[in-house]
Amino acid sequence: MNIQTTPVNERQMANALRALAMDAVQAANSGHPGMPMGMADVATVLFNRFVTLDPADDQWPNRDRFVLSAGHGSMLLYAINHLLGYDDMDMDQLRNFRQLGARTAGHPEFGHAKGIEVTTGPLGQGISTAVGIALSERLGNARFPDLIEHYTYVIAGDGCLMEGISHEAIDMAGHLGLGHLIVMWDDNRITIDGDTDLSTSTDQMARFRAAGWHVLACDGHNPTEIADAIAEARRDPRPSMIACRSIIGYGAPNKQGGHDVHGAPLGADEITAARAHLGWEHAPFEIPEDICAAWRKIAARGAKARAAWATRLATSPRRELFDAHLVQDMAPLTLAMADYKAQLLADKPKVATRKASEMALNVVNDALPFTIGGSADLTGSNLTRSKGQKPVTRADFSGSYMHYGVREHGMAAAMNGIALSGLFRPYGGTFLVFADYCRPAIRLAALMGVPSVFVMTHDSIGLGEDGPTHQPVETLASLRAIPNLTVLRPCDAVETAEAWEIAMARRDGPVLLALSRQNLPTLRAGADDNASAKGAYLLRDAPERQVTLIATGSEVEIAMNAADLLAEDGIAAAVVSAPSFELFEQQSDAYRRATLGTAPRVGIEAAIRQGWDAVLRRRDDFIGMTGFGASAPAPALYEHFGITAKAVAAKARQLVNGGKQ
Repeated sequence: MNIQTTPVNERQMANALRALAMDAVQAANSGHPGMPMGMADVATVLFNRFVTLDPADDQWPNRDRFVLSAGHGSMLLYAINHLLGYDDMDMDQLRNFRQLGARTAGHPEFGHAKGIEVTTGPLGQGISTAVGIALSERLGNARFPDLIEHYTYVIAGDGCLMEGISHEAIDMAGHLGLGHLIVMWDDNRITIDGDTDLSTSTDQMARFRAAGWHVLACDGHNPTEIADAIAEARRDPRPSMIACRSIIGYGAPNKQGGHDVHGAPLGADEITAARAHLGWEHAPFEIPEDICAAWRKIAARGAKARAAWATRLATSPRRELFDAHLVQDMAPLTLAMADYKAQLLADKPKVATRKASEMALNVVNDALPFTIGGSADLTGSNLTRSKGQKPVTRADFSGSYMHYGVREHGMAAAMNGIALSGLFRPYGGTFLVFADYCRPAIRLAALMGVPSVFVMTHDSIGLGEDGPTHQPVETLASLRAIPNLTVLRPCDAVETAEAWEIAMARRDGPVLLALSRQNLPTLRAGADDNASAKGAYLLRDAPERQVTLIATGSEVEIAMNAADLLAEDGIAAAVVSAPSFELFEQQSDAYRRATLGTAPRVGIEAAIRQGWDAVLRRRDDFIGMTGFGASAPAPALYEHFGITAKAVAAKARQLVNGGKQ
């Protein structure tokens, strides 16, 4: 799309954004007027001259993406989307900014309203997720050059760039040469506490240059300079950062430029003064028709571009494959997995579930053309690369495997961006203990309902000699606490295959696989149905059970061996494999009661008990960890910490005998 050479009065278009921002924040008596007012000129030039999108089709695959990384300035985005004409962002939504039930939440939330590409607010997440969106665009362009070629634009503030994740994201984008990513830095030199020199001396422009970015600067209130910088950025093959020197709260004559305007209403007197200073004579929430019309021309331009794209799609020789990427039909995987699981039952392999995951991924990636795998520099340990999977490089984006480097947090955020693009299903691996390094991005995936798949190996003290720094005794509990995250800890190769079926079938949230380093036997005898999808199921029934042993992952083998020991004593023990507490919670009460039974229960997991109340009652018992692990071979650690079949059987006997050994 060419630059508009004769723009309308962009200052008045920008003042409309300022007015809506200060009016909405004042009405809510809450919010952040400073950034929207300070970056209104940059946003206006960006949308008026460059951005291509169509509010009538907010899911158009080739639209430009705009990410407001500085999500506290949400009224800037809401005002833009209102003026562009999104049908779910009428003026009443702005009048009810930050109110219960309104789409105009305090920070932009993906799925709450059209035109919000990413949930932002936790600083640094927006720019980092945008790297994934820009990566997805390059991946899409490599496969569909006639259908995918768009830009990802980001407005980021000082806070975004101070957060550690930004380093990972900036480094990754520069290394990959994501030339269609343009970040506009709101260089207002203000944070909540005061001037930025209170807390940072970083030369941000030098930092971006060092990471391989194209770096420019402009006066953030000069439309010509802004437009020239964006045009130059679009021509450069590198990702670009534009330092937009701005004045926070621009237009509020007595408060602009200071930190007090960052996160509080201006007040009635200052709003009156700002209206006079800006020459804005209109009542609150009133926008003149000529300014509305100017903003709607942007939407009309986008509609024309979308119509031309639809014509290209109709005649594209790759339309069928493109549609497959959009629809993401799982039927081919279902058929392939049925054959694969039948082979597993015949072969009964004894492998670590990380290895079983690699085996399942060979099936997944063969069946589904839209997967993008990766690892945070642990490919040989996570086993996330399947046979024949070609790596992605800055010279060739046709591959489907990402070497994310030692950037767990950046990887997780980028995966969310890839998933949000709608063309690909990403999965990426690291050690389970480093889920803590990914947690904010995992949490946002759950909040947004984004189907990223996190492959976490070395899931317990079973990893052995690397010791307590790498042994995630508390991590499972903390992950199970995240709403809308499905955690799966499979016990063998069959459950691992089922876990991948579950992960790829899920559309409304992330899935995390916790996988073992140590080898585990195949315990399942059948696989006609995906038993793991029920969250927990009877792996070994006992018609007149006296005790129920419930375990996950590598400890299911221990439970089965304990049941054998109890059988020798004439005690009937049922064994429940519980790969996912979240999925089990979704089952009917009748199924849950039938699975758990009424007999005493013993939970077994090489982790802490927290979270096990989902399946254990107060009178039940638990075999697991009560503190950190140690450095030693896995068998020695299980013996040392008392996570053994003998210990489980002893606990079970005690419960059956009413507390007596």
